[in-house]
Amino acid sequence: MSDRVYNVLFLCTGNSARSILAESILNKEGGGRFRAFSAGSQPKGEVNPHALKELEALGYPSMGFSSKSWDVFAEPGAPQMDFIFTVCDSAHGEACPVWIGHPMTAHWGVEDPAAVDGSEVEIQRAFATAARFLKNRIMTFLSLPHSSIDKLALEQQLRQIGQMEGSTQPQAEAS
Repeated sequence: MSDRVYNVLFLCTGNSARSILAESILNKEGGGRFRAFSAGSQPKGEVNPHALKELEALGYPSMGFSSKSWDVFAEPGAPQMDFIFTVCDSAHGEACPVWIGHPMTAHWGVEDPAAVDGSEVEIQRAFATAARFLKNRIMTFLSLPHSSIDKLALEQQLRQIGQMEGSTQPQAEAS
């Protein structure tokens, strides 16, 4: 088994909720084999407190997160990414910076829990649902044989993970 640590960047527009959830979940569940980061195309400048509350409730780290621009990871000296996942539909459609090393990318769209306008219970439920969908994708990702699978097959599997339950992408027609 390789001692290599894979760098993973989760992108969202605001970098305040879904990408933060994914970063924390992967950093814990990745068992030191993965180092997760998050960023946004138009960062809100602060992390949504409901995201931090959900992470705490699930036993994931909830400290030290910041809402930052994806440009931080395109600058010289930034960690070179192995994987980049967009977790919101608007970030998926935006023109991203040029990433050094041509990381594998996939879209894992999940409904934005921060967009829910309702009671505290409804908002909490939206964050719990987003966290569950993201954790399901991350756990499936972690089960892939990264060191032995060819790049094209892995990219296809990563896209399929993005189509799992809770996806914001339209489901492909069965052939």
